[in-house]
Formats: sequence, structure tokens, C-alpha cells
Amino acid sequence: MTAKESLPGLLAVTAIALMLFPGHASAQDGAQLFKSNCAVCHSAESGQNKIGPTLFGVVGRKAGTAAAYTYSDAMKKSGVTWTPDQLDQYLANPKGVVPNTKMLFLGLKNPEDRKAIIDYLATLK
Repeated sequence: MTAKESLPGLLAVTAIALMLFPGHASAQDGAQLFKSNCAVCHSAESGQNKIGPTLFGVVGRKAGTAAAYTYSDAMKKSGVTWTPDQLDQYLANPKGVVPNTKMLFLGLKNPEDRKAIIDYLATLK
């Protein structure tokens, strides 16, 4: 079989793989994931704390510094700055990154979902 003859089969396999295993999620997907995973406790609006602090402007912010929110001592003393990489680690395992944090979330295991949420958070400025 020549390469030209196998191309239709390769294209079909690729199309199926993309449907079953979608690629990079977008910030728009992240907004929906934020709503379903984070919005119960966190707001995306500036200055609107809920059970947890607002996540408006969180990317690049030092942990424990959102105005008018009472953080745990662990979070205030963590020394963490919320870079995309640090957010990814935290969203995967909050208590592993900041032991004794008061956040009850157990973590988001899917790396593409975490990336989509982080991409969305980066738009909140």
C-alpha cells in the first residue's frame, strides 16, 4: 500500500482520535469549567469574595492578598505567587501545595481542564 492509498484511513483515525480525545481546551471552556468547579465558592468579579476569595486578577497575585478576605495562616505564609504553573499544581492538589489551607476542594485531576480554567482566570483583569 502506498502512502497515498493509506491517507484516507489515516485521516479517519485522526478524526476519530480528535473526537474521543479533544485537544487543548479554550478559555471559553475554562469559563464553563470555572462555573461548575469553582463558582460555588469563588467569584470572578473584582472585590466580590464568597466563601473563598475573588479570583479576579489571581494570575500573578501573591497568595493570601485579595482585599477583604480572611485567609488561613497557611495561605498567608505560603510565599506562593499564582503563576500559571503554580495554579496548575495547586488545582491538582491544593493541600499538597499549601498544607493546612482551609480550601476544601480536593483537586482537579484532568490537566486540560486545569489549563482551561487557568487560561480563563488569566483573562480576569
